[in-house]
Amino acid sequence: MGFLKRTHNCGELGKKDRGKEVILAGWVHRWRDHGGVVFIDLRDREGITQLVFGRNRGANTDSPLMEKARTLRSEYVIAVKGKVEMRPAGTVNPGLPTGEIELVVESVDILNPSLTPPFEISDDNEVADEVRMKYRYMDLRRPKMTRLLAFRGKVCAVVRDFLLEKGFMEIETPMLTKSTPEGARDYLVPSRIEPGKFFALPQSPQLFKQLLMVGGMDRYFQVARCFRDEDLRADRQPEFTQIDIEMSFIEENDIRTLTEEMVKDILKKTIDKDISIPFPRLKYDDAYARYGTDKPDTRFGLELVDISSLVRNCSFKVFRDVVEKKGIVSGMNVTGGARIFSRSEIDGLTDLAKEYGAKGLAWIKIGEKGPESVIAKFFSKEELDAIMKKMNAGKDDLLLFVADKARIALEALSSLRLYMGKKLNLIPQAPCPYNFLWVIDPPLFEYNEERKGWDAVHHPFTAPKEEDIPMLDGKGDSLRGIRSRAYDLVMNGVELGGGSIRIHRRSLQEKVFELLGAKSEATSREFGFLLKALEYGAPPHGGIAFGLDRLAMLLTGSASIRDVIAFPKTQKAFCPLTDAPAEISKEKTEELHLKIGK
Repeated sequence: MGFLKRTHNCGELGKKDRGKEVILAGWVHRWRDHGGVVFIDLRDREGITQLVFGRNRGANTDSPLMEKARTLRSEYVIAVKGKVEMRPAGTVNPGLPTGEIELVVESVDILNPSLTPPFEISDDNEVADEVRMKYRYMDLRRPKMTRLLAFRGKVCAVVRDFLLEKGFMEIETPMLTKSTPEGARDYLVPSRIEPGKFFALPQSPQLFKQLLMVGGMDRYFQVARCFRDEDLRADRQPEFTQIDIEMSFIEENDIRTLTEEMVKDILKKTIDKDISIPFPRLKYDDAYARYGTDKPDTRFGLELVDISSLVRNCSFKVFRDVVEKKGIVSGMNVTGGARIFSRSEIDGLTDLAKEYGAKGLAWIKIGEKGPESVIAKFFSKEELDAIMKKMNAGKDDLLLFVADKARIALEALSSLRLYMGKKLNLIPQAPCPYNFLWVIDPPLFEYNEERKGWDAVHHPFTAPKEEDIPMLDGKGDSLRGIRSRAYDLVMNGVELGGGSIRIHRRSLQEKVFELLGAKSEATSREFGFLLKALEYGAPPHGGIAFGLDRLAMLLTGSASIRDVIAFPKTQKAFCPLTDAPAEISKEKTEELHLKIGK
């Protein structure tokens, strides 16, 4: 059965179209029956147009058209034919692009009625996330969601145009691949044809993009779907999308320069924001020393200061013992904090520091007569003066300290720093600056206390710094000093993406696998295809990957990546819309040769 075919969308008509006969189609957004006149706000993806049915504007109150108009309800799908007219004086809506006109309806087709919506289709309506995701097809009708998904698509388009212009090839890599240890749990897919064997969904295209470089593709990119079975947070999903890039015959600065140009292009073409490049570079060790994290928010101060050397011989046993055991004492100066925080509030900060992993929090107020604290008596005047000088402390300042193993102390202070930044309104709000920086030269390995062995900080295919390669023959703590050729791009305290120069020689790759505790037979079983490829003239290569969802979330000011994904999962990796994951039938388990345990 035919129906009225639309000639325009609901966001494009204006006074230039006055007198035109047009056909619109969409959803009934709101309806109002004013007796002799029925008003309908018709909505589609592009906007809203006001429809008018009524005696004074083309129809009798008891005509079939008016009777039909009075049956319309929210979210009915309709098509209407009518004439564009200017709105009467005093009824113009300046908040709508179509607010100067209305469509006087001559005929209407009801294409599909609707049940009463589970929530109002409005940007102003607060709806629980579980309900939004259960009825995601309704949630997507909200103008905000349309804008967010359109923005995400625009970012993809800008990236594609930019990289194609730079000579990159867009190449797809397999979705069904081999399970390899990459840092998170794999999602596994049983093979029907090969009983007892499994494919894995890719955590990233890492190995295949390296093989593309061996294959001479030179410059590759992909907007890639990735899957990781890991604990979720606001900025994580079990399936996500990343902008994946790899290049041959390059060094670190080549990929960083390309990335900066691409990010600049994205911001200019999506939010009309000009940013300066190149971005600052901050060494990994310096990032931890100054901010307590490898993804620092540099929009505000409160930088950390290490005072270990000043308290090495002090009488305060807690500080002295920590330094003797090769830990650190670090702290921050909260300018004016002595006036802001009462003693009970400082005690509350101590409880907060413990929640962040610290054993406690020491403090010194700088009052009228100098340093004031329960610990001040354990320091000489010279020691206190030295601490104040190093921390640039003056009257009314509050000094906060944590003493512990370096990583514990710094990460606790990092969390406390962010808390202070928010509480004291130190973090700039809208219009918010975009502070980008590179964190470079992270360690190649970190020691895993639980399994008493070494883990790769980035991934096991990351190349060490050339000057540090001889250190791979060392043992124990000497491995801690090996730096990698990796780099992370951070914006406002959030990691946008990361990458590295890869190992391109088999002997070096096998040495790294060995130090990570991989047995030779296990290495051959899991990575034999890569090791073999490295023997056939693999070029020097490297790359980077960006989280597309995270980038879209940050640039749109969204609270979660769920807002920029069409059909996201909950924080428990569950889909309320489809009730996935779900049990499968006995027939399917038998076909796949599976036995389901309790």
